[in-house]
Amino acid sequence: MFKWALIFAVIALLAAVLGFGGVAGAAAGIAKILFFVGLALVVLFLVLGSAAAKKIT
Repeated sequence: MFKWALIFAVIALLAAVLGFGGVAGAAAGIAKILFFVGLALVVLFLVLGSAAAKKIT
């Protein structure tokens, strides 16, 4: 997920440098959404992993 967010961020930067404002804005928005979804998944899996570890021990 973070890999795709980074790819879209690079696309946004390149599009902004080349003057494609609409494409840059859209790519930046997609990168932001992917980043926060990935971050939410990381937190969710950390919580679930710690809960599962407590049940094992």
